[in-house]
Amino acid sequence: MRCWQLWFSTLVATARADSYSCPTAPPAGVARSECETLGCPNVEGGAFRFIGGRQVPHSGRVTTVSSPVFITDSGERMPIGTLPDMVPEEAIEAVNAAAAAWDRGQGEWPRMSLAERIAAIERLVELLRERRDEIVATLMWEIAKSSSDAAKEFDRTMDFIALAIAELRKDPTVGQGFSQWEVVSGVGVRVRRGPIGVMLALAPFNYPLNEMYAMLIPSLLMGNVAVLKLPAIGGLVHVLTAQAFAEVLPPGAINFVSGSGRATMGPIMETGLVDVLGFIGGTKGADALIKAHPTPHRLKVFAQLEGKNLGIVLPDADLDVAATQCVLGATSYNGQRCTAVKLIMVHDSVADAFVTKLVEKVTALKVGLPWEDGVAITPLPEANKPQFLEALIADALQHGATVANAAAGGGQLAGALMTPAVVDGVTPMMRLFHEEQFGPVVPIARFHDVSEVASAIKDSWNGQQAAIFTADAQAAAPLVDTLSTVVGRINLNVQCGRSPDNVPFSGRRSSAQGTMSVAEALRAFSIETVVAYSANSDVSAQVASGLDTHTKLFAPVG
Repeated sequence: MRCWQLWFSTLVATARADSYSCPTAPPAGVARSECETLGCPNVEGGAFRFIGGRQVPHSGRVTTVSSPVFITDSGERMPIGTLPDMVPEEAIEAVNAAAAAWDRGQGEWPRMSLAERIAAIERLVELLRERRDEIVATLMWEIAKSSSDAAKEFDRTMDFIALAIAELRKDPTVGQGFSQWEVVSGVGVRVRRGPIGVMLALAPFNYPLNEMYAMLIPSLLMGNVAVLKLPAIGGLVHVLTAQAFAEVLPPGAINFVSGSGRATMGPIMETGLVDVLGFIGGTKGADALIKAHPTPHRLKVFAQLEGKNLGIVLPDADLDVAATQCVLGATSYNGQRCTAVKLIMVHDSVADAFVTKLVEKVTALKVGLPWEDGVAITPLPEANKPQFLEALIADALQHGATVANAAAGGGQLAGALMTPAVVDGVTPMMRLFHEEQFGPVVPIARFHDVSEVASAIKDSWNGQQAAIFTADAQAAAPLVDTLSTVVGRINLNVQCGRSPDNVPFSGRRSSAQGTMSVAEALRAFSIETVVAYSANSDVSAQVASGLDTHTKLFAPVG
């Protein structure tokens, strides 16, 4: 093994794009006989379509969903369930059901009081908690989240819902003001927030529950109805929620669509029935959906998109802190996070020492299967992702970069399981400098003058986050000022991240359209409704005060 590692180390230093390929090992997996013991799920979502509040029997095409955990007996991915492979007509049926439930704002769900909708969502949480173990196990097997990360995703999602409800109970205007009758310039005013209409929601595989619900639940609380596009990877977890939604929401308030996004999403948008788009994913997909809408001027868009977040290590940085935080930022959930650190620029005076520390910390990460104790790196759910990452590494090596941890197996593929590769010597001529890898490849670029960093920031399409590592406020200040008009969050001596959930999560450029947080999500999926009267009219004032007890709009939230 040691000879192999030395040989590979020499190989990666000289490899060209047309000759490099990641070293391989047998696919990471389990014997079929171990499946039951390990709790392998079997979610037969292909048996029904969830439309109009009912589980409608599905007799059409189905898609088999496979885990990135392989069957060692056969060398194939483990099948763990099915989803309907819906055709355009079935997708349109779903949006028609949502439009009927909305009924141009007169449907049962949008006309409920806020207190009634809150009670329904609280009941939903109770029902989902009853299936927590099943949902967590499905996250582990379908998207290869470690057991702790899968549990954290479920629990954080439930906490997010609780925070959203608390925010509405505290102030139903969500910071707008005028929650009670006030007279301003001779006009009596009171404000509430209300729904927009039919929402189409799409979220990616990496946080299929948390990111979807961070849009969906605020939208539902505000009275919108929804069509959920289940991700091709990560969709099974939503199948497990269908019965709970059916129990607590009126028919059609939520509907599921699965299958090819190209086959189903375009036809839905072309109906013109969608009023608000909640989208987390790539820029091309977002642009295509918006263009497909016949009246895009009235489509409200909330989008969290791509990121190429930059870690900047200055000469005076604490290199242990910088290396620890960069490893966390670059490799947590295999780097499959929009908030991941995806490029590290380090001053050349400390670069060698930093790379040594970074490689040591990456090498210490446990690589294995999701349920193993202490595992940090798990299989990649996207079937083509290993080949994409391999191509990025090959391109970098062709242009002079090296795999700094090659001797420790950096870049090794065991089926869908990739040992993180630390690629040193990355420059702007390489794809890794610009493209979002969304996986366990850690690119390091060296700079001599901070102006090089400023140029990279200016030229980048990224507008999400950056992290600065330094002990000197004076050294950090120019970068903070540069970044303050480019990204939504600047992190000091800590990895990039989204939490806590009541802090704005924003972005510029091609990274976001809208801000995500508890309060911002409630605002994003609602619109102000103002009731006003002339303060000079006693009759009008009397009518206004009576509305408190006679309307659902002003009913107590509780």
